[in-house]
Amino acid sequence: MSQALSRTARIPKLSRFGWLMALYAENHARLNRLFAPEGLSTGSYLSSIGDGLDVRLDVIETHRYTVELRLTYDLCDPLTGEPDPSAFVRLYRDAHQTEATHCYVGRRWQDVIGLYPPPAQVIGHRMRMNTFLGKWLEYLAEQGHGVATLRRVEAATTVDAA
Repeated sequence: MSQALSRTARIPKLSRFGWLMALYAENHARLNRLFAPEGLSTGSYLSSIGDGLDVRLDVIETHRYTVELRLTYDLCDPLTGEPDPSAFVRLYRDAHQTEATHCYVGRRWQDVIGLYPPPAQVIGHRMRMNTFLGKWLEYLAEQGHGVATLRRVEAATTVDAA
């Protein structure tokens, strides 16, 4: 029994923050395998596999170290007129991390958890958003979306990014 305890004591424990950073790294790998957004120019792209649920990828802004994206289906919520589900994503080129910054139009973290939440609540919220992003990216890949199905669309059909 003491051998089992000493063995588990030697396994390093991952903090919630460490777990979140690992999730960001996994999402970066998934997103790059799926759509390779670092090589895309600013604009809107559509991935269609013929199932009626086209995926829209808006490259909102590209900077030296980051790429701002919006990932959504090419359909609108009948109540708000906005794309839903929708994830705003920041890709960190240098750190190889991808973070979902918010997952609904007009609902940033301050709208969901308040201006002064405890740190554990902020990390929990970010873990939920980025777990959602990771599962969504995995689902899209399983459905057949990817670089081969991605095409640029004209600016007239672009969903507003803000």
